[in-house]
Amino acid sequence: MDRPNRRVFTETLLTLAKNDRRIIALASDSRGSATLNEFAAELPEQFVEVGIAEQNLVGIAAGMAKCGKVPFACSPACFLSMRSIEQIKTDVAYSGANVRLIGISGGVSYGALGSTHHSLQDLAVMQAIPGITVILPADNRETAMLTRQLVDYPGPVYMRLGREAAPRVYDDNYRPAIGKGTLLLSGEDMTIVAMGELVRSALDAGYLLRQAGISCRVVALNTLKPLDTEILLTAARETGALLTVEEHSIYGGLGSRVAQLLGECGPVPLTVAGFPDEPLVTGNQEELFRHYGLDAAGLVEKAKELLRRKQTTRL
Repeated sequence: MDRPNRRVFTETLLTLAKNDRRIIALASDSRGSATLNEFAAELPEQFVEVGIAEQNLVGIAAGMAKCGKVPFACSPACFLSMRSIEQIKTDVAYSGANVRLIGISGGVSYGALGSTHHSLQDLAVMQAIPGITVILPADNRETAMLTRQLVDYPGPVYMRLGREAAPRVYDDNYRPAIGKGTLLLSGEDMTIVAMGELVRSALDAGYLLRQAGISCRVVALNTLKPLDTEILLTAARETGALLTVEEHSIYGGLGSRVAQLLGECGPVPLTVAGFPDEPLVTGNQEELFRHYGLDAAGLVEKAKELLRRKQTTRL
């Protein structure tokens, strides 16, 4: 059964922490949102609650990292990435502290709570800070395996997780690697590039496009920074058109990074699918995806328009 990635993360972390006392979980009055109640109950000496004080959360985590601990600082992504950004930049990144910043309920996971609780700028901010690895797992399997890798991964990391159940993308043979993309579907006419929990929508759109006679490649990325440039440039060269998909503002995220790459290494027609530069309408995550054309049906229409541009564009 598909479960929220945040839940899979904390279950995996608890299992790891029982055998590794270096691992510390920290929360900012967010143990419920992060599903850390069981962790706090079973390993109270490896759990720190700071209250609604995200700046303190990050500062304490940085100090613990410098003392040889492996801190996982868990907080809603909207607050972690906005309220404590100075501490992330200075205490964590500048000092090279091995802190794992876990942004819970990222993107529009909080749905009807509105723009104050949406995190649609976090990827732009995080990837602009030197030294931070930025990760967005797609499903339960990828979340669990990447969490295990993070224990001994060098340097600061920001990992964003969603709130709702994440549909399965990968089979039991999948072995993710930080910084490496995955070819989910082969194709020659165009490529959809997605990350995080919109990978499932991108894959579903790829199948729908195939039914319409369009040979669509689908590439999944679990890491925004460092970016797997090889898989992206190969897709650009072989299919000639890219559609990026992200649960983020159209500015500063995956689409912007891919546009920069293509501008530097060889441009092809590109469409950036994300949330527009405006306050969003109110609704749950599924409703917002549908309204802004980020569900499978919406992505099919964007892909068809991109193909029309490809056919008329001569670079």
